[in-house]
Parts: sequence; structure tokens; C-alpha cells
Amino acid sequence: MQNPSDLYRFETHADLNESRPGVLVVALGAFVDAGGIQRMLSDHLVETGNPELVASFDIDQLLDYRSRRPTMVFDTNRWAEYENPSMLLQRLTDRDGHSYYLLTGPEPDFQWERVVAAVRELVVALRVTLVVTAHGIPMGVPHTRPVGMTAHATDATLIGEVHSPFGRVQVPGSIGALLELRLGEAGHPSVGFAVHVPHYLAGTEFAEGSLAALNAIVDVTGLNLPNDALVARAGVNQRAIASELEGNDEVRAVVTALEQQYDAFLEGQEHPNLWAPEASEIPSADQLGAEFENFLRTVSDDDTD
Repeated sequence: MQNPSDLYRFETHADLNESRPGVLVVALGAFVDAGGIQRMLSDHLVETGNPELVASFDIDQLLDYRSRRPTMVFDTNRWAEYENPSMLLQRLTDRDGHSYYLLTGPEPDFQWERVVAAVRELVVALRVTLVVTAHGIPMGVPHTRPVGMTAHATDATLIGEVHSPFGRVQVPGSIGALLELRLGEAGHPSVGFAVHVPHYLAGTEFAEGSLAALNAIVDVTGLNLPNDALVARAGVNQRAIASELEGNDEVRAVVTALEQQYDAFLEGQEHPNLWAPEASEIPSADQLGAEFENFLRTVSDDDTD
């Protein structure tokens, strides 16, 4: 493996001697980010945290540009703009003036182990106390019930006694997952939150999920992070969805079926001796997806702004 230190450079104005121990939030994409949870969360943190650039990565070594072509602007008879991808480490502050860090950028296509090693170097150099990730995963849950999430960590004491809907499973890897694994092996604490997004909203914006992720980060880190903008955005998002449901009996029936399934599951958790609903009474993901095909076309990003 090539030297991880050659992947990044500190900004000349960044004074590492003034750095205090703090949290690092990593938002480098995932194999899936249902509902745009991670994107909305990182955008919100940047908008509210008075960011200061600390370090940048040499993204040219890490991306396959032909599989994810950057956007360019053609103006009449010339090329005018190029949207240059970037992977940046920024220092932000919470409402109490406490510093923390945010690493953002597209998920690298290449050199995952080297990227992880580079982030580990930064964790040591900046005296990071905890690394946190969050993203969305599609689940068979209704948007009318509290947002759930699957918490995971290098040390179970970081997340307490939580119920996971998963056993031991194989899933596509991500840079965030590999980072958490390697940090744990090296003795650095890391925690992540996979927010449960209604699968019929996986391709659109689910602001309530990003708000839930923000609240989870506040709980585990103690940071005083502003949430006003996400609270407002979640309210607009929920009203847009409710408006679409109001005039569609067929869609409401599907949501009702999901609600019944969700409530029956919770009841079963509280009273394990109760019989579960018949499998034939619970619609499959394919059936639910077909019912919501037209619905998804109507709930656009514009509805949630």
C-alpha cells in the first residue's frame, strides 16, 4: 500500500496546535442512502456549523470519473464550468462553541484501505474522540410511525441495549462500514446509525429521517447541534406526503397495511407468545412497490423544500 499521508494535505492556515479533542462525523456515501439521509445531514451541519477547511484529499487518485461523470456546463459555444468533486475535512462548531469535524465527499472507487488508513492518521493527529456515521436504508415501515434505526458500534457500550431487526447477514460493503471495522480493530471508538426509511420513499427526500439521525448524533456525542431547519423541513415533507395520500384511497390502504404490520410486530415484541399475523395478510415488498409506483413520481424534491 502506498503512503496514506500522500492522499491528503493540511491547509496552510489550519493550526493543529489549537485543535482540541472532538468528534468526527464521516459522510462519504454508502452503498445506499435511502431518503437522502446522509446528504441532508451533512448539508445541514455545514450550513449551521461555520465550517473551516482543515484538510483536503487528492480525489483524482480515488474516483472512477467514467462511472460517475462530473457535471459540466456548456454555454452557447464554449465550456464554461466544471463541477469539481472534492473530499474535504472541515472543522465546525456547535451552539456552545465546541469544535467537531466533518469529512465529506463522494465514496471512493479505489484504494479503500489506503483511505481508511489516512482517516485513521487524521483521527490521531486531531485527537478525535469518536467517529460517527449515519445513512438511510429502505425498510418495510410506514412513514406514520416513529422513525427507527439500527445502531452499530465498535463497542456495544456506546449504543446500549438496542434491538436490531438483523441477525448475521452479508451486505455490500461501504467505505463507512470498513472504516468502522478498522477503527475498532485499532482501538478507536466509532458508532453508526442506519436510519429506517419507508421503502416507498427511498428514492425521494425523507427529512424526518435526517432529523432522527441528527438527534441520535446529539445523544451519543453530547454536541449541541441546531435542528430548527431540519424540524421545519421534516414538517413540510410530512405535509407533502399527507397531501398526496389524502385523495388516494388505494395508497392509503397500502399505508394502513404497513401500519398494521408495524403495530403487530411491536405487539409481538412486547408479548412474544402472541400469534403473528398470517404471512398471506402482509403485502410483499413487490406488491407495495407496485402500488406506490405512481405515488413516487408525485412526491418530488420540490415538495419538500
